[in-house]
Amino acid sequence: MNAIVLVRHGETPLNAARVLQPPDTPLSERGRLQAQAVAQRLTGMDIGAIVSSDLGRALETAQAIAAASGHDVDQAALLQERNFGDLRGRAYDSLDFDPLVMQEAPTGGESMAVFRARVAAALALLCERRASAKGSLVVVTHGLVIQTMLEQHLALPQGVARPHRIGNASLTIFAAQAPYPTSLVNCTVHLSEELSDDVRALSGV
Repeated sequence: MNAIVLVRHGETPLNAARVLQPPDTPLSERGRLQAQAVAQRLTGMDIGAIVSSDLGRALETAQAIAAASGHDVDQAALLQERNFGDLRGRAYDSLDFDPLVMQEAPTGGESMAVFRARVAAALALLCERRASAKGSLVVVTHGLVIQTMLEQHLALPQGVARPHRIGNASLTIFAAQAPYPTSLVNCTVHLSEELSDDVRALSGV
């Protein structure tokens, strides 16, 4: 199966605390174990290359996959989470609006339109990379990036609804040719009960 495999990074302390994360947020110990679990699952796939967001939480997850598969990790800033500017570091539940769906740009951040354009450019880059990879392309990125790809670009299987949240260390797999049909969406069966996605955690940032 030569496809594109989207992986959301493992859990972080701020993720669990429902805080909009600064760029340098690392994985928690639980998140590192989640990264190891998804890495083990991916060793059963024909991996040709790994590309990751250059933000620490994604890169740390990608490095666990690289260690298990023997591949290097290439970094791509296009795969970064939406930039929430001055809202980063704020508790999500302390805000009187939902920054995850706001259309305008927060101070120092990205508008929804700019973010969606960046995700579209990232998808084009991934399809190019998949074409030159000798196997599936594993892509480690962030919740809102995956949500936006599912909403704007990817074709879901008949009868499958777009998930409301993207789980930490989840897998979403799609073919690299339009209409980009998905064969797996937001799958976390590789996580044990102790490592299962915390539905209370902030999904996306």
